[in-house]
Amino acid sequence: MPVLLRWFLRLGPTNPIAVRLVANGSRRSRHLYIRMGYLGALIVVLLYALLMKVQGDTAAYQDLAAAGATSFKWVAYLQIALICMMAPVFMAGAIAQEADPRTWDILLTTPLGATEIVLGNLLGRLFFILALLASSLPLFAVTQYFGGVPGDTIFASYLIAACAALVVGCLAIALSVSRLVGRRAVFAFYVGVVSYIAVTWAIDALTASPGLVSWMTSLNPFLALRALLDSAGYARFPAGSQAGGLGAWFLEKPVTTFCLLSLALSIVLIVASIITVRIGGIAGIGGLSGRTGTSGGPAPWWRKMLGLGAAGSDVRPARTVWSNPVAWREAASRNATLGRIAARYAFIAIGVGWAVVLLWLWHKGTLNTTQARTILEFTILGELGVVTLVAINMAATAVSREREDGTLDLILTTPITPAMYLAGKLQGIVAYALPMLIVPVATLGLAGLYVLIGGFGHDPKGLTATFTTVLAGGATGGIPVPAVLPEAGLLLLLIGVPFIALCVVIGLSLSVRSKGTIGSVMIAVGIVAAVAGTVGLCAWNAASGLAILGPVVAGASPASVAHASIFPEDALAETIGRNDLSTARTALFIGVLLAAGVHVFVVLAMRSAMVRGFDMTVRKLAGMK
Repeated sequence: MPVLLRWFLRLGPTNPIAVRLVANGSRRSRHLYIRMGYLGALIVVLLYALLMKVQGDTAAYQDLAAAGATSFKWVAYLQIALICMMAPVFMAGAIAQEADPRTWDILLTTPLGATEIVLGNLLGRLFFILALLASSLPLFAVTQYFGGVPGDTIFASYLIAACAALVVGCLAIALSVSRLVGRRAVFAFYVGVVSYIAVTWAIDALTASPGLVSWMTSLNPFLALRALLDSAGYARFPAGSQAGGLGAWFLEKPVTTFCLLSLALSIVLIVASIITVRIGGIAGIGGLSGRTGTSGGPAPWWRKMLGLGAAGSDVRPARTVWSNPVAWREAASRNATLGRIAARYAFIAIGVGWAVVLLWLWHKGTLNTTQARTILEFTILGELGVVTLVAINMAATAVSREREDGTLDLILTTPITPAMYLAGKLQGIVAYALPMLIVPVATLGLAGLYVLIGGFGHDPKGLTATFTTVLAGGATGGIPVPAVLPEAGLLLLLIGVPFIALCVVIGLSLSVRSKGTIGSVMIAVGIVAAVAGTVGLCAWNAASGLAILGPVVAGASPASVAHASIFPEDALAETIGRNDLSTARTALFIGVLLAAGVHVFVVLAMRSAMVRGFDMTVRKLAGMK
């Protein structure tokens, strides 16, 4: 075999690292379950979309084509969402495992070159994401039977998803090679990806001209996909309308620009990783050393106020323990360091401060009603996403972390029963996340209260939206709808707490059965993303398409509840049009109560199942770290 061909093969198909990652991952049943869940979610959404758009025993070809096009859009958006959710999950192992200095010490003693090490890690882990995309291709091909979906559009949507996954993978490898991160950076990496998508989407909603793309379109995979699929409602600028330069690329060719930017950024990250991998990464270039110790001494007043001892001290002020010590430990130990305390309360302070600023800008007229409600929705959804990820990360590492450091073996020698242990974990994590959940609840509640009291003399017309109705003879009329439902904060609280508890119990169940923290976090995030995404998407669309039942279904997800509370004239359109606003609000409230009851029932059932199998599972995994 020619030397040049053998060198190229070792960079990809025959790379020892890539072969090891693919071979080991392919033997794990969890990868099979992830693919099954991924395809199952796409199939459910496709069938639901077809059933919603085609009614009756017969349908015209035009109706089938329209239903196929709409169904393809839903599935394409869901595929991008699942890929963006699962790509960090699959790539998280690169950060956690390869960032370990001992792993690098062994890896760098092998004959593998820098290029082989970097590309092997990238291709080996990226293989599973590309396999997910390939597995869904037959499902997308089915939509061709209905018409209305060009074949090049399908492949273009796949290209957008693959480019997004490539950027995430290269970023994970670059973080791993840098040696500046460890296991804790996995969660920050995941939150960073989600936050970037949310921020760029929000900027687009505020700056884009009506019906046209914006500069953010080429920087966000969802917006690039929207420009591809919605050429009428989210059109590109006409060819030649921009005076060349970046404007022509970003505004006239947003899909092509997104793919090229993704490829360019990936190449830059890979080249930087190859250059620095054998010199210790960024840490080696900067000459960073280990932590330096600090001598103990009297604690400053601000550390005493936070319940902390002096820096470097072995003692701290005494604390009052709850009746369930496990619950107290989960809720209190997360605030054991100054950094964690600052991060938690900074989130709360910034969230509340932003809510006040948003209402003030709305009140002064700097933001009109549509802009204020759009920003409010993105704020609520973003904060809910952060709180959910925090809860999942805490729950998915609650037991596996103690198994790794040996704490679980000590706890099992105490009189604490499995029921007390798991109930304490659940109670403590929910108690820790509750103050953070209050931020989106308070933000939405303040907006609803502002609308209810008339905005302190603000123009009442600016606090209402209009639901357009068609009267007899073709005339149109309008029904005034509150810009934000007054009970919005209460509705979000009623569904938000059970939803966070459900996320926590899912994370706990996986943490009990997992050997390590990374595996439990990855699977938990994937399951919650698939289930919550599917349920939320169905609830979001059912709210406006079904009378009475739609608002009830909308109560199944915190995201759909927030959307229905902020944009009731769109989210509850069918119920308002056929009945009235009060009926829609009542149905939404009933749906929230029913969904909260279902969430609580599932939480209690899963906790009981964990209690019954706790001893057997712990003994089975005893000694594994």
